[in-house]
Amino acid sequence: MELPPILRTLTASELGQLARAKRLLENPGLTARLAGVVGKPIEQGFLLLPRGWQSVVNKAARAALLTALSAAVTTIADRRQKNASEKFHKLLVGASGGIGGAFGLASLPVELPISTTIMLRSIADIARSEGHDLGAPQTKMACLEVFALGGKSNLDEAAEGAYWAVRAALAKAVSEAAAYLAEKSIVEETAPAILRLVAAIASRFGVVVSEQTAAKAVPVVGAAGGALINVLFMNHFQDMARGHFIVKRLEARHGTEVVRVAYESLAIPV
Repeated sequence: MELPPILRTLTASELGQLARAKRLLENPGLTARLAGVVGKPIEQGFLLLPRGWQSVVNKAARAALLTALSAAVTTIADRRQKNASEKFHKLLVGASGGIGGAFGLASLPVELPISTTIMLRSIADIARSEGHDLGAPQTKMACLEVFALGGKSNLDEAAEGAYWAVRAALAKAVSEAAAYLAEKSIVEETAPAILRLVAAIASRFGVVVSEQTAAKAVPVVGAAGGALINVLFMNHFQDMARGHFIVKRLEARHGTEVVRVAYESLAIPV
């Protein structure tokens, strides 16, 4: 089917890239992959978690995002490397996952900030490989935004994915945080702009962390399984990052509305 005139500014190659991005963003499939590792539905893992586990996960998710945000502001910078180091980061996050597999929920407040910061570095690597300026506050916030992709919040009943809906929900918080960081060299965790952004992302990131935690609660998992689960966790966010930054690269060239309409017009098999 011929594209409307507004979309003809995208080349065939760019439409192919956008189709790849949509496949990644709208079909994350993390739950099914985790169930494949543990050999049981993830729901069974939730039944094995101790009372109060949701509070532990929510606090750990917020703390991990604050740690990652601080790392984004102070340590992420452009490097003269063309390709993203995805395998290296998977190795690191897998090693941290062995801790969670061996010690369970009790290790989450220690292990999650470590693995989240490693994942953020991989996300930033992917952003850079897609041509984005890692020195720009908007790019740093877009890196953090990736942690909200592929996971529903408790208030979000949309289908898994819903990429543009998530971006719309986060737009104001991301913009305010980027403006704040443009004026600050350090992150003040109590700053209203930072609190709003972390809360908005944590509501969705916490869903994915909950699934990861439930998978590690299955008795057969252990340290080796915990490492593999963390690699799947990393795969998920690397896929989200690749799709996200392909879209944003095309937006920078053609404008958000053109790219959004093209994205929504593409039929992607589920």
